[in-house]
Amino acid sequence: MADTRKYNSFWSFYPYYLTEHGDIKNRVMHFIGTALVIACFIAGIILQKWWLMLVIPFCGYGFAWVGHFFIEKNRPATFTYPLYSLGSDFVMFWHMLTGQIGKKLEAARKIVDAS
Repeated sequence: MADTRKYNSFWSFYPYYLTEHGDIKNRVMHFIGTALVIACFIAGIILQKWWLMLVIPFCGYGFAWVGHFFIEKNRPATFTYPLYSLGSDFVMFWHMLTGQIGKKLEAARKIVDAS
């Protein structure tokens, strides 16, 4: 989906972000990448292995971009909205973890389709 709208707030961007992650396999790739990011961050601090911080972008973006380029076949929102996209990934992770993702994705599709 090519989106030409401009987003001026995180919460106006998030529904669009979710619709760009409609395929469950892409969301799983994001979930794995975000979980690894969190694990590397926590392990790096606890173990004082600061090199783990260098692995974080490869975990997060690596899994996400594979999901976009090979599964969803769309352009990652990171290229246009890097900070909103990063924040959205953690919110989407939380929604998947707590079982809310189905309702959130359905609501997001209605919002994006209406605009």
